[in-house]
Order: sequence, then C-alpha cells, then structure tokens
Amino acid sequence: MSKVEEFEELRPLLFSIAYRILGSVAEAEDAVQETWLRFDGSSTLPTSTKAFLSATVTRIAIDVLRSARVRREEYVGPWFPEPLLSDPYQDPGRAAELADSVSMAALLLLERLSPLERAVFVLRDVFAFGFDDIAAAVGRSESACRQLLVRARRHMEAGRPRFAADRQERQELATRFFDALKDGDVGALRSLLAADVHLVGDGGGKAPQLARAVVGAENVARVLGTVFPWLIQIDVMFELHEVNGQPGAIFRDRDGKILHTMALDVLDGQIQTIRSVVNPDKLGHIGPVGDAWAVDREVKQARRQQK
Repeated sequence: MSKVEEFEELRPLLFSIAYRILGSVAEAEDAVQETWLRFDGSSTLPTSTKAFLSATVTRIAIDVLRSARVRREEYVGPWFPEPLLSDPYQDPGRAAELADSVSMAALLLLERLSPLERAVFVLRDVFAFGFDDIAAAVGRSESACRQLLVRARRHMEAGRPRFAADRQERQELATRFFDALKDGDVGALRSLLAADVHLVGDGGGKAPQLARAVVGAENVARVLGTVFPWLIQIDVMFELHEVNGQPGAIFRDRDGKILHTMALDVLDGQIQTIRSVVNPDKLGHIGPVGDAWAVDREVKQARRQQK
C-alpha cells in the first residue's frame, strides 16, 4: 500500500486514541492531521506503521492535553468532553472496552489522571497495545509504564461507571424518557429517574445553562417537565441518538440547527445522570449550530404572554 492508503486505513484508530486522551473531537482531528504530516515528511519507513502512527498521535495528544489543562481549570461551569456521535474505530474483540471508555462518565474519570497515566491507560486497557509500544509512545521505560498503569487503574476503579448491560433495555428506557420529556409528564419522568439523579449542563459561559447541578428525582423531573414543553411549543425538536455510546438525543431549533446534546447514564432500570452539552464551541462538528440565547429569549417571551 502507499503511505496514504496505510494512513487512511489506520485513521479511525488514531482518532479514537486521540479522542480518548483529549476529550475533544476538534483537537483529536488536529492531532491526527499533524500525525499525517509527520508521517508524510519522514524519509524512513517504520518497521510497524501502526506502532509508529499510534506513538506519534499519542505524543501529540499528550502535548495538547498538557496545554489544555490550564484552559479547563479556567473553564466557566462544569466541563464535559465534546459529544461523539459515533466512534470510527470498531474492534469486535474489544467492543465492551471501546464502548465503556468513550462514555461521558469514563472520559470525566480520565480527566483525573495525569497526561501520561491517561495515555498509558488508553493504549493498554482500551486498545491492548503491548508495553514495548506504549513505552515508545510515551517516552518511558516499560517498568515505568506498568507503574503508571497501576496508578491509572486505581483511580479509574474508584469511580468507574457501571451501565446497564442490555443495550435494548437502555434504548427502551431512553425512548420512554424522551416521550415523557416531550409531553412534560413530570410523574412519568420521576418514575424513570434514580432517587439521587443528577442533571448537569456544560455551557462554558457561552450558552444558557443551569446555574448549578439539579439533584434528586423530584427536582430534576420538575425542571425538565417545566422547561421542555415550552421548547416544543416554539418548534424545538429532538432526535434520539447515541451520544458517547450512551442513549441520548440531539436537540435542534426550528431551522434544524444544533442547540445541544443530551446523554443518559442508565443503571438498574433507572437514569442516574443526565448530561447536556450546550457550549456552541463543542457542537460545530455535528452540524450548523443554532443560537441558544435566542431560543431562551423566545421561551421567556412565550411564558410571559401566557401569564
């Protein structure tokens, strides 16, 4: 194969590695593009193209993550990863690891790790790379990488999310949830929520969002059941769609532009966490982004007129 063909064959893997390290679709795509430039500019052929490209994209992602940490510490409100609607890399032998590792909950846990711990964990536990390749990728000895992995696993296990194993069960519950949301049925919503459910939004100060997380089935059901019928009244629509491997939806304005995504964590037949990404900077890769502030003003005006 030509260089281009080899690279394109491995592009899905490279993106998936970079996204899990960075939590950003845009930054992952940039890391993959930079990897291509370095590969194309190299005059020597690597013994293993997969190992070379994976190591290169990992090193680039680590450098980007280190600089991104400062921005995230200064971020306005809760920070969530950019929503991923579909993972381009598929491996039937590691389907469970791939699905779990891309969830919002898992990516937020990965944020607790150092860049090196995060990279080692992703390469080993998600993509099953050998320690020789991991050591080459992160510039540490194999022994040091094993120690990094032990620390990373300890942090991850302490808060590792557990999801309903039955995908159909999760989707059916999500369908019932969004039907109740559309109808503003507070009672139906309450019945689907865990007692300590959390509703959290990421607007980054650039879109309307909740002042703080809403906690508890009664509070969350009341907030959702009050707000969303008004959105439906001004022609906001949504389509069910997996978001980061979990059941969720994409919300659009009357012109079809993206307003936000919503992802649900489901366990034991109940919704444990509801996460919305409203920050327009994190939605552009999905499609044209709408004006959430204009929608918010229209809702407020409609409510005033009805009083």
